[in-house]
Amino acid sequence: MNIRKNIAISENGFIFNPLTGDSFSVNQTGVFILQKMKDGESDENIMKALREEYELDKSTAEKDLYDFLSLLKSYQLTENE
Repeated sequence: MNIRKNIAISENGFIFNPLTGDSFSVNQTGVFILQKMKDGESDENIMKALREEYELDKSTAEKDLYDFLSLLKSYQLTENE
């Protein structure tokens, strides 16, 4: 899943969607995931990075990532696949 090209993301977690005019705020974990997505990392690599960075077990990292991706999609922040 990829972030839309026109989405603005600040280093402190502020997200702006010019398509809808909506803005959002995410925590540092959200910023971490978004940066990995912008870098073109696969879901599997992002999960691995989450596990290493935040010392999570596999099931927690997987659930957290897919819950976050689902939210991004519901707010139209990802490209249609």
